[in-house]
Amino acid sequence: MDFSSNPVVALHKVSIFQDVNTVLSEVTFTIEKGEFVYLVGRTGSGKSSLLKTLYADLPLKVGTAQVAGYNIHTLTWKQVPFLRRKIGIVFQDFQLLFDRSVADNLKFVLKATGWGDKSRIKNRISEVLMRVGLDSSANKMPHQLSGGEQQRVVIARALLNEPLILFADEPTGNLDPDVTHGIMDLFQEINNSGTAVLMATHNHHILKRYPRRILKCERGYVLDSTREEFSLIDGI
Repeated sequence: MDFSSNPVVALHKVSIFQDVNTVLSEVTFTIEKGEFVYLVGRTGSGKSSLLKTLYADLPLKVGTAQVAGYNIHTLTWKQVPFLRRKIGIVFQDFQLLFDRSVADNLKFVLKATGWGDKSRIKNRISEVLMRVGLDSSANKMPHQLSGGEQQRVVIARALLNEPLILFADEPTGNLDPDVTHGIMDLFQEINNSGTAVLMATHNHHILKRYPRRILKCERGYVLDSTREEFSLIDGI
């Protein structure tokens, strides 16, 4: 992995808000290219709001942040789609379009991000579905897939534009343990190929089985396991 280039995420003295309330203050950390980082904390601690700020779903009002080469603190709404082409987002609740096939879900994203050539679109869809182990499911409807398979489609969707980083918000939250391990193995494989990952999770077993750097939202601040020690208990 190449860690010599600029960080893919860099925050300096950022405040994170939920509505008008400040939930996190003085947030300063970097994520290097190809790094895997967990984001933990109790419900309401600011994890999801932090992620939403990083992919420009919530405005950044205090501090400075750079994500995939874009300055989030000065980003205009017209620039947001260009940022989103450099990152991938994996949601817990999938957010698939259930009125169309797996392939058409992916085609919708490619067309929305500027892909026009039908042959390239078809090839890219085949590539990402093969990568997540669903190469035989292109023509299936989402409701015909299991929860784990639907999450693999979401990961495939996030990989379409070869992102520098994946932001994953509780991607295994609705999955049983065996399926969870399969999804985590897939994230590890993606990370090993050079894509950075920032994953919010409540799953204590994941942290033990796949140990990596941890950022913890606690009492209004973000703690970093590379700089300080803190406890990890069930229910984080």
